[in-house]
Amino acid sequence: MSDKQTAVIVGAGSGLSRALAERCAADGMQVALAARDADKLSDLAAAISGRAYACDAASPKQVKTLFESIDEDFGSPDLVIFNASFRTRGPLVDLDPAEVENALLVTCYAGFLVGQQAAKRMLRVKRGTILFTGASASVKGYANSAPFAMGKFGLRGLAQSMARELHPQNVHVGHVVIDGGIDGPKHAGGRGEDGLLDPAAIAETYLQLHRQHRSAWAWEIELRPWAEKF
Repeated sequence: MSDKQTAVIVGAGSGLSRALAERCAADGMQVALAARDADKLSDLAAAISGRAYACDAASPKQVKTLFESIDEDFGSPDLVIFNASFRTRGPLVDLDPAEVENALLVTCYAGFLVGQQAAKRMLRVKRGTILFTGASASVKGYANSAPFAMGKFGLRGLAQSMARELHPQNVHVGHVVIDGGIDGPKHAGGRGEDGLLDPAAIAETYLQLHRQHRSAWAWEIELRPWAEKF
């Protein structure tokens, strides 16, 4: 263990997760990355001198084991970011109930599991930050996207409730609404100048939230490109 702060990113992968990991590492933090397939994180973990863990975030047993492993390797985490989600689309009457259930488990229930384990540790040391990644669907339910809205609305409610409970105990909880497309291969060609959110700029905001003075904590912030429609 070291005296460095530790950041944990659950639901890690490319894009935003990579930018978050790189930004935390650049700030001198130890970084733990968790995903179902830990092998896909090996290059990123090596690049930032971090550590990758295999974890199904919708499994209570695996989430508990993940945090116990991080306790052993790094000690109590200072920053925990929940970045996992699963989306299934289609007309309401055609949706597969099993797929809808999975969307809710990964997008919302897993956030509870991760938030609970993080909170247990942070309350013991009376400090820490827990951040949840939201989306446009956190506040707007789009047609043919009911499962994602259900999951993201639920995650936002979880974050708000946790903030009201844990802020008075010196644990900062935040929810970040990403209202727009994130720049990357998925959006090749872009949407004009700065028409997509820059992952590095998003990551900077997450770190700012973590560094906020407790006299002026934000529980929620919305990020969108200047050209994005509200």
